[in-house]
Amino acid sequence: MAALTVAPFAHADAAGFPNWIAGFRGRARAAGISDRTFDAAFADVRYLQDSIDRDRNQAEFVRPLADYLSSAVSDTRVVNGRDKVGRFANVLAQIEARFDVEPQVVTAVWGMESNYGQRRGDTPLISTLATLAYDGRRGEFFESQLIAALKILQNGDVSPRDMTGSWAGAMGHTQFIPTSYEAYAVDFTGDGRRDIWADDPTDALASTAAYFRRFNWTKGQPWGVEVRLPAGFDFSQTSRSVTRNPSDWARVGVVGVDGRAVPDYGEATLSTPTGAGGPAFLLFRNYDVIGRYNNAEAYIIGVGHLSDRIRGLGPLSAPFPPDERRLLRAERTELQQRLTNAGFSTGGVDGRIGPNTRAAIRAYQRSVGLPPDGHPSYMLLQRLR
Repeated sequence: MAALTVAPFAHADAAGFPNWIAGFRGRARAAGISDRTFDAAFADVRYLQDSIDRDRNQAEFVRPLADYLSSAVSDTRVVNGRDKVGRFANVLAQIEARFDVEPQVVTAVWGMESNYGQRRGDTPLISTLATLAYDGRRGEFFESQLIAALKILQNGDVSPRDMTGSWAGAMGHTQFIPTSYEAYAVDFTGDGRRDIWADDPTDALASTAAYFRRFNWTKGQPWGVEVRLPAGFDFSQTSRSVTRNPSDWARVGVVGVDGRAVPDYGEATLSTPTGAGGPAFLLFRNYDVIGRYNNAEAYIIGVGHLSDRIRGLGPLSAPFPPDERRLLRAERTELQQRLTNAGFSTGGVDGRIGPNTRAAIRAYQRSVGLPPDGHPSYMLLQRLR
């Protein structure tokens, strides 16, 4: 798709949309899309201003993790998830036998992505992808998704009328984007179509399991385990670069909330996602596999914790800090600038909290006698101000 030519600017209105479609036909043809497929897909296509408005005005995710989890892993969602595991037990067992991904994990993704199929999206997919590709703000990405969507239609997996999704082009029960669908979706029912849109969620659930299997999900290994830290713990060890087996973590006082060493499921890193004052987790490699689906920390913890609750585990033990919230991008940039000005270089000021920024935060925290957890909190920003 690197050869696609996409306008580098955002269009103000729909005036040029028909001409853009005419030009896109040649690029689609070069990508192997037949005129028959193209004509069927674009027969009822229309410019969707709402998709552009929503793409340009996406709010930054700044909800506190506690608030996010209270809805993502609500009692209702847990109860419904357990019900789904029971109702689809045979299908989920067959999926697990083939892909080695536990039913509760697949069901948790289903719950997070579409509330178990209740919110699959009803926006015409070709219309929204064509509109967003034409708009140009992320034109190359959306044009690649549009080409993939046309290939899905050409393969006969779904009709243009039934190919619906979210305003941003995610589809079906577990919200695959077209390129991910192309690469990982499976026809588990054996009817010749990879149908993630139907009321029957079988192909969608199996496709999610296939995705996890492709990125080396380890059956029997948790995504993470909530742990208890000893008094006076050195929070500089809460870095993704520090890995130990749980038995080795136990030797420095990091144990499960029941006071016992966490079983040796594999090497784990220690994370305090809301800083020293909130819950702590040992994170295993399966955490990163969930992250391939959606790399937002809150999402990964949400899927992992929901899967735990579905299989019968209880709520998190440790409370969250009462005044915790995530920083806006402008605030993250300000934090980096203030750290750098104070002599703690973040290696650049871009609003992205990576290893260099966390190292700078730890160094500053040590200098003022705070636990060096590397957490970019609002309280830390206020202190630097």
